[in-house]
Amino acid sequence: MKPLLAALALTTALIAPGLAAARPVTLTANLSDYGGRGAYLAIYVTDPSGAYAGSLWMAGGKSKYYRHLSDWTRFTGGDVAQVDGITGASVGAGGSLELTMDLADALFDAGYTLHIDAAVEEMRDSPDEVAIPLTGAGAGQPVQGRRYIADFTYAF
Repeated sequence: MKPLLAALALTTALIAPGLAAARPVTLTANLSDYGGRGAYLAIYVTDPSGAYAGSLWMAGGKSKYYRHLSDWTRFTGGDVAQVDGITGASVGAGGSLELTMDLADALFDAGYTLHIDAAVEEMRDSPDEVAIPLTGAGAGQPVQGRRYIADFTYAF
């Protein structure tokens, strides 16, 4: 599993040695106008067996709130080292988050799933707000979130 974790290219294009290629991928989450404070979002990947493979991004800078991202916390034990250097501001209601990062080609069409957990202060937490298989055919296809994310897409 350790080489698989290294296969994830985080925002700084950390590609494990020996992997053939990576591609720039743009992740876009458009939030609904849910009427609350900014949403914390944890974006992470699981492998074909459903085991945690690595974190890609954390929107929301106060680590004391990460425990509300319950699936991410369950996988990582709430270890903030999983997201050191890959965090940004929370995303406001009606706002958008757009990230571009290099992801290893080995993650696509191989059974990996991208997940987003969401939490908003004084509102319900939304574990697995989005869960989308990483496939070539799924690129550019919007997926509706369960509570706070109006739609999410990834594109090459």
